[in-house]
Amino acid sequence: MKFMKLGSRPDTFYNSDSVRSVSSEVSSDLVVQVNGTRYLLHKFPLLSKCLRLQRLCSESPDSTHHQIIQLPDFPGGTESFELCAKFCYGITITLSAYNIVSARCAAEYLQMTEDVEKGNLVYKLDVFLNSCILNGWKDSIITLQSTKPFHLWSEDLGITSRCIEAIASKVLSNPLKVSLSHSYSRRGRDRDDVSCNGGGESHRNNKTGGKGWWAEDLSELGIDLYWRTMIALKSGGKVPANLVGDALRVYAAKWLPSVSRNLEKDADSTPSNSKSRLLLESIISLLPMERNSVSCSFLLKLLKAANILRASSSSRTELSRRIGLQLDEATVPDLMIPSSSNDMIYDVDVILNILEQFMLQSQSPPTSPVHVKGRFERHRRSRSANNGDFELQESRRSSSASHSSKIKVAKLVDGYLQEIARDVNLPLSKFTALAEAIPDFARLDHDDLYKAIDIYLKSHPNLNKTERKRICRILDCKKLSMEVCMHAAQNELLPLRVVVQVLFFEQARAAMAGGQLTDLPSNIKALLAAQDDVASRAPSTNRSMVQPEDQWSVSGLKSPKSSLSTLRMKLAEDDDLGENFQANSSKVKQLCSLPNRPKRMFSKLWSSNRSASEKR
Repeated sequence: MKFMKLGSRPDTFYNSDSVRSVSSEVSSDLVVQVNGTRYLLHKFPLLSKCLRLQRLCSESPDSTHHQIIQLPDFPGGTESFELCAKFCYGITITLSAYNIVSARCAAEYLQMTEDVEKGNLVYKLDVFLNSCILNGWKDSIITLQSTKPFHLWSEDLGITSRCIEAIASKVLSNPLKVSLSHSYSRRGRDRDDVSCNGGGESHRNNKTGGKGWWAEDLSELGIDLYWRTMIALKSGGKVPANLVGDALRVYAAKWLPSVSRNLEKDADSTPSNSKSRLLLESIISLLPMERNSVSCSFLLKLLKAANILRASSSSRTELSRRIGLQLDEATVPDLMIPSSSNDMIYDVDVILNILEQFMLQSQSPPTSPVHVKGRFERHRRSRSANNGDFELQESRRSSSASHSSKIKVAKLVDGYLQEIARDVNLPLSKFTALAEAIPDFARLDHDDLYKAIDIYLKSHPNLNKTERKRICRILDCKKLSMEVCMHAAQNELLPLRVVVQVLFFEQARAAMAGGQLTDLPSNIKALLAAQDDVASRAPSTNRSMVQPEDQWSVSGLKSPKSSLSTLRMKLAEDDDLGENFQANSSKVKQLCSLPNRPKRMFSKLWSSNRSASEKR
């Protein structure tokens, strides 16, 4: 911190209640009133340096003892006036980054310029500000903060713009420099959460201090000054986009409040929420355009806050677009965005919109390099054959990355479906729309999707037959693991068509594996072979569906309530299955004749239903 002392005499101001005076052998002849405080002063030292006081004294009538001057709305109040008065008397004053702005505004108000006297207070303050204060990092930030109470004065005098330029120039000169930061030496943070009904992200840079040294220091600024400073930094073009993103994350962690769903009722009327909404929208407007400059998790936290605070539609649309560009980085908890309505727990529509954005931007099929025809074709071929091969390889690599990201997003969506399926108010149309938004090739298996459907059926027991068929239509029984097939075969919530398909494909797969069935149609053989190839490439974690806490296992279904004694009744009521099932009955019987576990499952199922029918 830099200080400057002006004057040679000690402080000789005396206070008595609301009256203050200067110790002097000469009686006072001027009374100045500032914010209810009276100052008993002398005309000569003040009028010789203050042009405004000269004009006011000439305009006001003389009195026998004291001439009274009123100074309403004095910038900085009594403290700033005393500082200027002491300078006029030659009394020592101390200047620093904390009072330089108020002193400069007060000196301007009193018109203490060079036109009145050489070396006046305005000149000395400007020299100190430009040569000392603005050369220091911490002093520049403190001075910029102190301009807020004197917003109009600081803007007119150019103090605000000079501080912003000084701060920006220091960051632009070396964005990775560490030694100028005072916040990291003062204290360390282990996390920089954005409290928007979600977990935070660990601060990657605090322990090393090697990146974004200026981010936490600038986070002390209010949003208006911070926004202008960040605009100046971004316009410089020297600060990497990821550092700008880190700075925004630090700022959001400091200033965004802990947002809860209870705020939704008065999100439009509460002043604090309006302030938070303005802050949030300002942060969104500062997000760098470069992809991966901020994490997908941070963007989703901002979107969660935007939903709760009811930010502008343009801000939410921009966030959805940005999230769609890097959706494959998200996790299921990130997607749990509370709904702004009272109908559903989570906002499924915004996730559908994000998924649509992801699918649009990831459509980049590989293309072959364009061949140019004409008299320059041979020359072009000889010059750019290698370039053409390189472009083709890059295109294929990009397509492969897109394919991989879609597989990740498919796994993400299936996990999200399992969470929202428990919402009793979730319409079937929204569930199926979200599930069908994923292309078939992206789901290496349907185990997670089956679990989501099973949860939805349990949470919505009033679904009719048509609705149960509708939700199960998105399920591909050929992509279910053995364990899931065993569960599905005993799941009385599923339509009969699905149960039969599960048993048929599992029996056929086992028969193909043992070489015991040779007369399966070629198209079924091809389907089963393709499914086995996909299953062999699927991650091992995708094959397990057993979660004790959900009691989702085959053993959990072995109860009287879970018996499938109603198969024949289901056959009778399933008019869609009817003829197709009878036409394939010979094939089913052939499958049931094989000595393996799926055969026993099917035979047991068939016999149990036959005995139940005979008893009736």
